[in-house]
Amino acid sequence: MADRVNYITPQGYAALKAEYEKLFREERPALVETISWAAANGDRSENGDYIYGRKKLREIDRRLNFLSRRMKAAQIVDPAEQPDKNRIYFGATVTMVDEDDRERTVTLVGEDEAEASAGRISWISPMANALKRAAVGDCRTVRLPSGPKDYEIIEIRYPEA
Repeated sequence: MADRVNYITPQGYAALKAEYEKLFREERPALVETISWAAANGDRSENGDYIYGRKKLREIDRRLNFLSRRMKAAQIVDPAEQPDKNRIYFGATVTMVDEDDRERTVTLVGEDEAEASAGRISWISPMANALKRAAVGDCRTVRLPSGPKDYEIIEIRYPEA
């Protein structure tokens, strides 16, 4: 993960930053306050608020560290500025149809913003790799766990600038 460029859309970067800010400015200070209160109550070995609070604080600090590294490595790519909108590149929303005439729409996004159930797939996923640089009318074979599947590209869209 450290060797690859962390491509991300402006919306994806904003979401990472919003999560970081919420954890850093709201959740962490509230938790530190709870831990301080629990520590002042005496015996820490059997103090549930203190023990749970410290554990939760470590989780938040770990997530903050991860988000910080991902934002530092991020290279923001605005799909609206894609010069060749006739082919599939990072940020494209692609509508395709399979052999059974089932339509599927996916958007190629960064690893940190991928969510398959919402139709956002990572730009390095097997499906995205099969679709890259395809144009409308092209057929591509995607190697899925259930076996290879053929798709025909019927539409490529990019966000408006």
